[in-house]
Amino acid sequence: MDAAAGGAAGGLEVVVFPWLAFGHMIPFLELSKRLAERGNAVTFVSTPRNLARLPPMPAHLSARLRFMPLQLPAVEGLPEGAESTADVPTDKIDLLKKAMDGLAAPLAAFLMDTVAAGRRPDWIVLDFCHNWVPPSAHRRPAQGSMRPVPDPPCRLRGLSGAALGERRAPAHGAGALHRAAQVFERCRLVICRSCHELEPRMFALLSNLLRKPAVPSGILLPAAPDDHRNSSSGGVDPHHVLRWLDDQPPKSVIYVALGTEAPLTLENIHELALGLELAEVRFLWLLGKPAGSNKVAGPLPAGFEERTRARGVVCTGWVPQMKALAHDATGAFLTHCGWGSTIESFAFGLPLVMLPFIIDTPIIARSMVQRGIGVQVARDERDGSFNRDGVATAVRRVMSEYEGKVLATNAKKLKEVVVDEGRQEQYIHELEEHLRRYKDV
Repeated sequence: MDAAAGGAAGGLEVVVFPWLAFGHMIPFLELSKRLAERGNAVTFVSTPRNLARLPPMPAHLSARLRFMPLQLPAVEGLPEGAESTADVPTDKIDLLKKAMDGLAAPLAAFLMDTVAAGRRPDWIVLDFCHNWVPPSAHRRPAQGSMRPVPDPPCRLRGLSGAALGERRAPAHGAGALHRAAQVFERCRLVICRSCHELEPRMFALLSNLLRKPAVPSGILLPAAPDDHRNSSSGGVDPHHVLRWLDDQPPKSVIYVALGTEAPLTLENIHELALGLELAEVRFLWLLGKPAGSNKVAGPLPAGFEERTRARGVVCTGWVPQMKALAHDATGAFLTHCGWGSTIESFAFGLPLVMLPFIIDTPIIARSMVQRGIGVQVARDERDGSFNRDGVATAVRRVMSEYEGKVLATNAKKLKEVVVDEGRQEQYIHELEEHLRRYKDV
C-alpha cells in the first residue's frame, strides 16, 4: 500500500505545510499522524534539515504518512543551514520568512506532480504565514481546486495585536498579522489547536467572526515524551540534565524556557537571572539567544553561575522539554506562554510563572491567571519592562508551600479536563468529518 492508497480507499488526501518552527511543526506532525491513523493519506512538507530533526515515525504509518523535503533558497543575511527559528536569532526570523516565500515555486511543482500522479489533494493544511498558498491552490480548475485550511498553533488570537509593544512589521514582504489575515480570508475552514473544555465559547465566536467553520483539533499532545532534534545543549549533555533532575527533591525545581521567538534583550536575560538568584529556588534554565545576536546569550551576570551552581543548571542548546516537565523534580514552569508550551504544561498539571512578550502570549497569560494556575511577572505599565524583584516575587509565590499548592491543585484539575485521549480522538473524528463534508463545497 502506498501513500495514494488512503485516497483510493475512500480516505482523504491531505498536504500539511507548517511554519518553520518546531513549536508549529510538532503539533502539525501530531495532527498528520492522527489523520493517517484513520486511513487518510498525508504528506508533510518542510525542509530537509527540519524533516531530519523530527521524531521517528511509527512503522505502521509509513504507508500513509510521507515526507516531502523542499530546499529552502539562500537569502542574504540568513545564516547558512538555517531552516527553522531554532537556528536564528529573533531579528533574523523575518529573513527566514523571506526564504520560506521562496518555496512557492517548489511547492507548486510538487502539487502539480501530485495531481499528475492521480493524487489530487483534498486539503492543504497551512500555517499563519503561508498567505501565498491559497491563490496557488485555487488556480487549477482543470484538475479541481484544492482546499486550503489553516491550522494555527500560534493561535488566531494573534490577529488582535495584543502585545507589550507592537512588533515592527518586517522591511520585506507582508507583516505577520497581514499574512495571517490573508490566510484566514482565503481558507475554507479554520482548525484551532484547542478544545471546547478549554475554550467553550471560542469556536462559535470565530465561526461568526470569520464566516466559515472554526473546528477544534483537540490539544494534540505528542503521544510520547520528545526525543527529537539531537542537538547540542551548548556543552551540557541533555542526558546529564535529566540525571541532574534525578538528584533533586520532588517538586523542587522550576523549569525555565521562553521559546525561540521571545525578543529577549541582554538586559532581560540579566534581570531574569538575578531574579532566579533572589528567589533562592532550584532551577533548570533553557537559555536562548538574545535579540540581535547570532550567538547564545553570552555572559550572564558576573558570578551568577558560580553563585547558583549548587542549585541551578543553565543550558544553551536543546533540552527534551516534555521529559523535563514530566520529571518528578519539576514543580513549576516559567514560560513565555506560547500556546504550545502552555498546552505542554497542561499534560503534567504544572503551575506557571508567566513572562509573555509578543502576539497572543499576554492574552494566554491572563487566561491562565483567571484559571488560577499561574502568576504573571509584574511589569512596568509605561514600557512593559520587568526586573529581578518581579521575577523573584512571582517565582517564590508559585514555588511556595501554600499558594504554590493551590495553583498546582488547580493545574491538576485542568489537566483532568483537557488531557483525555478519548476526547482527543473524538475531536479528530469530528475534524475528519468536517474535512469530508466540506471538501467538495
